[in-house]
Amino acid sequence: MKKINLEEERKRLYDLCEYERKYGDREYICGIDEAGRGPFAGPVVAGAVILPKDIMIIGINDSKKLSPKKRDALYDEITKKAISYSVGIRDEKRVDEINILQATYEAMRDAVDSLKVRPDILLNDAVTIPDIDIEQVPITHGDALSISIAAASIIAKVTRDRMMQDYDKKYPEYGFAKHKGYGTKAHIEALRKYGPCPLHRRSFIHKYVED
Repeated sequence: MKKINLEEERKRLYDLCEYERKYGDREYICGIDEAGRGPFAGPVVAGAVILPKDIMIIGINDSKKLSPKKRDALYDEITKKAISYSVGIRDEKRVDEINILQATYEAMRDAVDSLKVRPDILLNDAVTIPDIDIEQVPITHGDALSISIAAASIIAKVTRDRMMQDYDKKYPEYGFAKHKGYGTKAHIEALRKYGPCPLHRRSFIHKYVED
């Protein structure tokens, strides 16, 4: 295992807190991110996290840059140290009913509404959430630029991955534990062989299976 240079890590974490410093006059800064907008199957999950001011969580980063083992460890640390965290979930049926973007917004609103404290500001990964009366700051590539959004990305990703691992036990022929519902070659081949299961988003897979 590569040893972490603490001086370099502190500098990286300082840079990762740029937006938290910018809005440091707000008591409760909440990061928002999602996991699962692109997969062929399963839910979209939104995470919301409020961290204590000036917190240091060694290794925290955009969830896509972390190994599953590291994400799991950080998930445990974030959930222990956060002032509040929550998730919102919309299943594949809702995705098909209202489209993935609107389902993502619903999941994000649920995540915010489920927090134990009301945020003073939302730092969002790239989006502005409709129908919410809290100040929002959409940040492109926010999960790499804000520690709060990075934390939310980990909460959302780990929650969704664990759900897909559980679904794999019910539908083992599709390989959900491995690809988490994304449109890999193996997943497409399984779709064509077995047809869709109840977890599949019909609006995402119509090119690969017959109605």
